[in-house]
Amino acid sequence: MILTNISLPQAGIYAILGYGVVFLGLILLMIVIILLGKAFLAQNKKAAAAQTVIPLTPVELPPETAPGSAGQLKLHNVDPKTAAMLMAITANKLGKPINELRFVSIREVEE
Repeated sequence: MILTNISLPQAGIYAILGYGVVFLGLILLMIVIILLGKAFLAQNKKAAAAQTVIPLTPVELPPETAPGSAGQLKLHNVDPKTAAMLMAITANKLGKPINELRFVSIREVEE
């Protein structure tokens, strides 16, 4: 059926019915999405509750290292952070623990 001549009231009714169908579809889609979201949240809560806690096992400590520091360190125009990095790099390059080394003084060499 082809409508060629429709009156203004009929056009208004068709428009209202069209908008109604669209909004009804959107409302149904919104309800489906909300229900799916609640279902997934409930499933995640069940999965989280079902997870078992794995007990921690004790870790073996490395062999005993040399005790304490080897005295005072004198810094000459070097900030403590830079001195700590230099001591760590030196200990790494020598392959020894830092507490087995004795640093007496650290001075910045100027060229």
